[in-house]
Amino acid sequence: MSTTDFLSVHSEIGKLRSVLLHRPGRELERLTPAYLEEMLFDDIPWLKRIQYEHDQFASVLLGQGTEVLYFSDLLADILKDSGVKREMTVDIVARTGINNPDLAAEITAFMEQKNAQVLAEIFIAGLSISDLPGRYNEGRLSSYIQEAFPFYISPLINLYFTRDPGAVIGNRLSVNSMKREARRRESLLLYYIHRYHEYFSNGRDDTWYHYNESASIEGGDILVLSGSAVVIGCSVRTSTDAIERISERLFKNSGIKEVLVVQIPFTRAYMHLDTVFTMVDYDKFTIFPGIEKNAKVFSLTPGTGKALRITPCESLSGALKKSLNLPTVKLIPSGGGDVVTAAREQWNDSTNTLAVAPGVVITYERNAVSNRTLRENGIDVIEIEGSELVRGRGGPRCMSMPLNRDPL
Repeated sequence: MSTTDFLSVHSEIGKLRSVLLHRPGRELERLTPAYLEEMLFDDIPWLKRIQYEHDQFASVLLGQGTEVLYFSDLLADILKDSGVKREMTVDIVARTGINNPDLAAEITAFMEQKNAQVLAEIFIAGLSISDLPGRYNEGRLSSYIQEAFPFYISPLINLYFTRDPGAVIGNRLSVNSMKREARRRESLLLYYIHRYHEYFSNGRDDTWYHYNESASIEGGDILVLSGSAVVIGCSVRTSTDAIERISERLFKNSGIKEVLVVQIPFTRAYMHLDTVFTMVDYDKFTIFPGIEKNAKVFSLTPGTGKALRITPCESLSGALKKSLNLPTVKLIPSGGGDVVTAAREQWNDSTNTLAVAPGVVITYERNAVSNRTLRENGIDVIEIEGSELVRGRGGPRCMSMPLNRDPL
């Protein structure tokens, strides 16, 4: 199966045919209060319950006719190849910051003994100092003294938010450069999956963006508006340099003719654009009240030479109408437009909806007022539980990386 056949996303709302998820696993059991801030979490989820809720989410997707692929399964697939296994193990150990070459060699040897499934789990759940058998720790002070950070390889606590490390735009994948160190190995693993898995590039390195580029960009800030336009949020996680780079590549090698840049407040509360704004139908969007008034919007189009043409837009709604060639668009306020309700439900990702078809979205059932408002505006809302899933500060869109959607 070629990339062109498999990867195809030309809108936010086309019928969702294939999606990449990660079922929360043992990595969450390694999260403690001491590392909440470092691991970008506000609370510690209950693994049994979060897995139940995530399985419900996957079941809803399957019920909508969506193929569900799991990150860990694809990773284990490529690790069955001994050459890929060796390459990835050496690469990951080299990025641990371990300065003792003998210890690095021992960790590498330990991991190379594992089968593909177990090694995939280590790459995701991490490798603690206590995971190594005694013979590897013999004579090491770390086996007697608990170090400040007890992992040789840190756990990827945020991986169930698969939206961020990558984004399919058209028929190619962007392997994103993550802002925070705690998430950078997510993109590294995705890079290897894209490079070596038969579903993806079959060895080609033809991504829109590369995980090791210096300027950060994350998938929660990338919305594919249509076959000719993309919206990218300029946020605390996505930089102007990255937006310019990916825009230039899209203009040169795809059908994208315009990139709308939406600058949102640089705060954790508005981590990505999709925490305050998502597309739910051909001409409808859900939005956190006040964002349209406060956001700055710019239209990027091809300029002369390598330069981009940058045009300030008067309003988000006006820019969307023009890009979509529509007479009007409707911005549906979360929380029914009530300031207090909207703020409370936005903390629980009320605007982070996942469209599975035009006018059909998945949301958390706890956001009752926002869901009712969507229904009052003609949107079919499919609710899922999210008491534990939401503890990582992400909703259905955050938890999914669309790989294939029907064209509109």
